[in-house]
Amino acid sequence: MTLSSLVSEAPFDFQRRIGVVSSFRSSNGGRGCATEARMSLIPEEIESHYLESGESLRLSGSLHGELERVRTREILARHLPPAPATIFDVGGAAGVYAFALAQQGYQVHLIDPVDLHLEQARSHAAESRIRLASVARGDARHLEVPSGSADAVLLLGPLYHLVEYADRLQALREARRVLKASGVLFAAAISRFGSLLDGLTTGNFRDAKFREIIAADLASGQHRNPMNHPAYFTTAYFHRPEELGAEVRDAGFGEVRILAVEGPAWCTALFGEAWGDPAQRKNLMEFLSLIEREPSILGASAHFIAVGRI
Repeated sequence: MTLSSLVSEAPFDFQRRIGVVSSFRSSNGGRGCATEARMSLIPEEIESHYLESGESLRLSGSLHGELERVRTREILARHLPPAPATIFDVGGAAGVYAFALAQQGYQVHLIDPVDLHLEQARSHAAESRIRLASVARGDARHLEVPSGSADAVLLLGPLYHLVEYADRLQALREARRVLKASGVLFAAAISRFGSLLDGLTTGNFRDAKFREIIAADLASGQHRNPMNHPAYFTTAYFHRPEELGAEVRDAGFGEVRILAVEGPAWCTALFGEAWGDPAQRKNLMEFLSLIEREPSILGASAHFIAVGRI
């Protein structure tokens, strides 16, 4: 596992240029918006990271990614309204969650800023015959979506790369705007302590430059990779659990729960053995659900998700 595997979905725009939605195309191949605007929605180093890191395979190509994916789907299943509810998967990459939800009968709209992810989603839709309601390029802070139209909004990635509080708040307020009064938000964050735990797990801690990255992460949450090391992730913001909850409340959500995704399991020595044994895996999933709201352990999870209701 490397620090780059901490990210759960694709990034979203945190540049000052905002409001661009282009090359809308539904999953059946038809074009919507005729205007093509090809300026990048995300900074170059972030887009390069996702173009090179194989994001569409990450959640199924490693044990840690599989744990994140399975646990996230379990959390969604417990808190989503029943199908055929309307879901906007904002920053949903190539659709690892969108397609699974569509198979369950949900009306899923996938939005992402990376053209490669959108093309991968369209290709998968054509090959699998799983229909998404739409696939579009856009900005998490300025969604081209009518107010009160969503039963659920997934932000399983955008908050990672919105490094300023004001931008994260704007994305969260946009999610609230498009939700129905009975709707639910799922907003994921990376733990402030993720790079420290990851470094000790992978051996990256041996690198003095990586220890400098850890020091900055712990001090401010502002993660940077000035040497562009492929295993050290890219420009991001790492949250404390209570900080994520406060930001979601600041955006106008009245009921907020913070749930650990992987818990402490992801960085333990014998996780692979437990995950590979069906009996141990079953018990591990049960235990992770039992402790997912335990305040004393939330920060040890690589990711946590805020479940918010208006």
